[in-house]
Amino acid sequence: MEITFNTPALLFPAISLLLLAYTNRYLALANLIRKLHDEYTRGEKNHLLLKQIKILRVRINLVRQMQGLGVFSFLCCVITMYSVYEEWKMFTRFVFALSLLSLLVSLIISLIEISQSTKALKWELSDMEELEKGNFFSDLWGKGDEKKE
Repeated sequence: MEITFNTPALLFPAISLLLLAYTNRYLALANLIRKLHDEYTRGEKNHLLLKQIKILRVRINLVRQMQGLGVFSFLCCVITMYSVYEEWKMFTRFVFALSLLSLLVSLIISLIEISQSTKALKWELSDMEELEKGNFFSDLWGKGDEKKE
């Protein structure tokens, strides 16, 4: 396979969009951490607050790793373009492969972070267990309303 200038250039928009998404996740986590910190300092401590703080620490580290690997992948793409210019064929292949692998690992870490986020949401919802447990189909056809009467 021959790698040209266009090959790494194809990854530029994808990596840029991923970095933007990762930054948005980071900002959302930062806002959540600030909100929980305010609750903690006001004395509004509950059993879920400590669980949330622990999982937020893990998630913020995962997002940092995702961002770092995304930036590294972007950097490898730039180096790939320079090595194409210099006609260093083996080096070009190695660096481009490294770029793709770091992008892949970044996406895998993103999946892990999403699963951690889902776990945190499940803990939030566990406080509302007193609400009637219905399923999708009974709620859809209004059969859940009959139980409430």
